[in-house]
Amino acid sequence: MNKVYEYDFDAVVERRGTASMKWDKYKGRDIIPLWVADMDFKSAPAICEALRRRVDHGVFGYTKPASELNDVVVAMLQNHYGWKIKPEWLVWLPGLVTGLNVACRAVGQDGDDVITAVPVYPPFLSAPLNFNRNLIQVPMLENNNRWCIDFDRLEQAITPKTRLFMLCNPHNPVGRVYSGKELSTLTEICTKHDIVICSDEIHCGLILNPEKTHVPTATLGSSIAKRTITLMSASKTFNTPGLGCAFAVISNEELRRRFTKAMAGIVPLVNGLGLAATLVALRDCADWHAQLLDYLRGNRDLVEQTIAQIPHTAMAPVEATFLAWIDVRDARLKNPIKFFEDAGVGLQDGTEFAGPGFVRLNFGCPRATLKKALRRMTLAMEKLRA
Repeated sequence: MNKVYEYDFDAVVERRGTASMKWDKYKGRDIIPLWVADMDFKSAPAICEALRRRVDHGVFGYTKPASELNDVVVAMLQNHYGWKIKPEWLVWLPGLVTGLNVACRAVGQDGDDVITAVPVYPPFLSAPLNFNRNLIQVPMLENNNRWCIDFDRLEQAITPKTRLFMLCNPHNPVGRVYSGKELSTLTEICTKHDIVICSDEIHCGLILNPEKTHVPTATLGSSIAKRTITLMSASKTFNTPGLGCAFAVISNEELRRRFTKAMAGIVPLVNGLGLAATLVALRDCADWHAQLLDYLRGNRDLVEQTIAQIPHTAMAPVEATFLAWIDVRDARLKNPIKFFEDAGVGLQDGTEFAGPGFVRLNFGCPRATLKKALRRMTLAMEKLRA
């Protein structure tokens, strides 16, 4: 029996003709876009209503984060993670990718090294290069159908010029939720080598396995917090990425000063609509959030079950995010993206994540859309085998 939700995640919202980056990529072509990480669901009604009220006001001047918004973030971090922060630790940003780039600019000097575990979200690979840093990529381990950071290889890759480790947790694209033990091992290495940690935690509200718990890196101790820049946003969880609003949590006053100095003159203020949406998302949308997670679990299960039956494909379990990292190496496709586009499905190329031979599938969409895409993928791979 299909579950009944208060919010209609099965509703197909027409996004063509809205200048959607996701859908316009295949404008005029019969290709279902499951690539870039925005969902096809309407945001929570409370968010839409808050934006309507703000638009009705009619004045869109420069806007600062309201004290209530800071208080809501402080309360959210305390209630969800037992993390006690102060409002002055917050630095508001017009997007999380901005935060990744600012961190690379703020930590170290030209010619220093930035290290990260791959495959990983593409801005991790480009941000260091934007500021004349050297990027060190440490391949992750595939261990018992589970992606893990290779800590031995990581420590071996560190150089005397390594200043920054960029962490993605939950990890995009492999869907891991790192345990406290794993994070402790990582932070011990970073402490030993005096490395600052930039922890991208934008998917922390999208934990799909109920037995998993997100552990903010900075909660592992005051000494760890002092070397950590935590980046968060409501945008992935509540499907508001186009509104451009994120924040950094930096308890170390000197590190926070360097971060804000690196922003000076190049990072604009966050727009008022993004701030209004974030306030309501974190304060008033718990029911919508809970039902979204349940719906995404159903989509995740459908993807995992289908991929297990498609020849020449495989994937590790998705613990968090709405993204599936699918291994098509066994199919020996010359161009996996073109192969699936020819089958009518638009995926994201693993090479963009430093993971050639893989594709990333976004299952944050109505189930009917997902089923249609998976049928197309199945038929294409069956024809390939024949």
